[in-house]
Amino acid sequence: MIKLGLVGEGIAKSQSPDLHERLGASLGEPVRYDLVDSRGVADFDFPNAIQKLRAEGYRGTNVTFPFKEKAAQLADIRGEGVRRVGTANTLLFDADGLRAENTDYTGFISAYRHSFGSQPAGEVLLIGAGGVGRAVACALGELAVSHIHILEHDASRAESLSRDLNAMGIKAACITSEQAQQELPQWQGVVNCSPIGHINHPGCPIDTAGLGAQHWVFDAVYIPAHTELLNAAHQAGAKTLSGVDLFVFQGVDAFRFFTADCITSEQIDPHVIPLRTHYIEQLVAPQRSNS
Repeated sequence: MIKLGLVGEGIAKSQSPDLHERLGASLGEPVRYDLVDSRGVADFDFPNAIQKLRAEGYRGTNVTFPFKEKAAQLADIRGEGVRRVGTANTLLFDADGLRAENTDYTGFISAYRHSFGSQPAGEVLLIGAGGVGRAVACALGELAVSHIHILEHDASRAESLSRDLNAMGIKAACITSEQAQQELPQWQGVVNCSPIGHINHPGCPIDTAGLGAQHWVFDAVYIPAHTELLNAAHQAGAKTLSGVDLFVFQGVDAFRFFTADCITSEQIDPHVIPLRTHYIEQLVAPQRSNS
């Protein structure tokens, strides 16, 4: 039995336990995946929670909001995604120490290529410069992005991301909502990495009047799968990439790390697309069939 976990705040509705247990069952490797939810816990001690999981024999744990930066800082060993992005969403309890990986970074690259192939990302509007925004922005650097326009209400966070991206050789600049609205028709991509659109933060992060068939649009939100942004993009004839895709591909990449000592990547590969199909049918298809 492989014991895994997820540490985060307000994670009761996470689909991660289902994904990892389902994938393990498909490969004949039983998985137990537990949630460690900090919501409502006074003075939640993240390092102590991680140490406790290690002491109880867990192979590793996923990490989500608001602990991704702390996870990267806590690690003894940092994978390429963590070194690039500065945050981690996967921690592994290795013999050499605590190892951190960022599968939001690798997962977005896989999800984009699965849906759009070798299409260059082009000029992209990035909404939200938090943990997922950073990971996706760095991933866009591997997908022939020509310029990232950052729209973020926290000016210091936006400037920090812009500075870091430019230092990596990825052209980026901060913009206002007004600039975004005006320039959107000339750009190719729209990426929402803010929580706006989530069941707990309803709404649409931008004015969608400028969306058209020339765009590709990604929304990191997957609860609900049909966000206002993706619905508007679909109606405008744009290509869309659901947060469900990122959820599946980042989850599979984390599973690869967790099980590297007992399951090969080649064994996992045939299960990825059926798994994606399952979650698209569960989370995306129901509403689309009714619309």
